[in-house]
Amino acid sequence: MEKIALITGSKGGIGSAISNKLVEQGYRVIATYFTGKHECAQKWFKENGFTQEQVRLFELDVTDTDQCAERLAALLNEEGTVDVVINNAGITRDGVFKKMTAESWKDVIDTNLNSVFNVTQPLFATMCEKGGGRVINISSVNGIKGQFGQTNYCAAKAGMIGFSKALAAEGARSGVTVNVVAPGYTLTPMVEMMKPEALEFIKDQIPMRRLAEPQEIAEAVSFLVSDAGAYITGETLSVNGGLYMQ
Repeated sequence: MEKIALITGSKGGIGSAISNKLVEQGYRVIATYFTGKHECAQKWFKENGFTQEQVRLFELDVTDTDQCAERLAALLNEEGTVDVVINNAGITRDGVFKKMTAESWKDVIDTNLNSVFNVTQPLFATMCEKGGGRVINISSVNGIKGQFGQTNYCAAKAGMIGFSKALAAEGARSGVTVNVVAPGYTLTPMVEMMKPEALEFIKDQIPMRRLAEPQEIAEAVSFLVSDAGAYITGETLSVNGGLYMQ
């Protein structure tokens, strides 16, 4: 029976890699895109060579609690089930805390952390009722170790980890696992736009002396949603090349 995975932030470098990997595994992917960005989503769909049977584009503002509740309830009625939820939507609004605006704080918390509630909550009960499901939250190495100039981002990404541990405890008896993948610096289009000297500085801090490939993050997600990951819950899988070891 075909399984369905919903992915937020699906058009980014990591999101695209996860979407492709799950399609490869036989999942039907529900790829969310931000309100009003249909043309951009269609372009992404075509560039990746997806078919309608493989990927369904799904307009959703992950920061809007009421819209998420309404639209995800409708999705369940249409699709029948969602087996996997991958919360990958994220933004940065970096700046030292002394100068950080309330807007920069709120934007990051809304998109990176509140979205995890908004998207997961309408789907979690159904997963528990049917006796199984997977929730994977994409955090960051900086949510574990902290990073200068990223109090908003680090707070959100650390919050995802606490959320996941607590929800894992609630879902365990119903066969619903909740885990975190915490990537290090990853070779996404956004990172590739950085100045070469900045990239070299980052690589020098990483014991493996390179950035992660998006596909390597996708493989970690793939493992956690597979049968091999069925007995793992409440855990954070770091994929950071040794940048931060716990």
